[in-house]
Amino acid sequence: MESPNDLQISTHGDVAVVSFAGGSIDALSGIEEMTSRLRTYIGTEKPKKMVVDFTGVRFFTSQMLGVLVDIWRRLRDYGGRLLICGINPQLNRVFRITNLDRIFEFYPDRDAAVTALAGG
Repeated sequence: MESPNDLQISTHGDVAVVSFAGGSIDALSGIEEMTSRLRTYIGTEKPKKMVVDFTGVRFFTSQMLGVLVDIWRRLRDYGGRLLICGINPQLNRVFRITNLDRIFEFYPDRDAAVTALAGG
């Protein structure tokens, strides 16, 4: 991740969407700042529905998996849902190897994920 500013949070109705401007999420300092921004957002806004969109991301370090689990737990604590979309086959493999594909729901793109959350 080039900079923490590469993280973008937008809303689509009542769905919070997290996306990344860079193709690589790998700088430890950037991941720490990103985690802080996400925790602050979740603590303040308490979104019940969130999508993390990895469209365009070709690589991330294992710390990103920890960030996703952290977000998932925080949302789950108050009945929220987290969906992941835009994962390329190489990153999808990482989720399968770590068995995290069992806790996350995956969608091919942002529209599909937002639509899935809008219905429930």
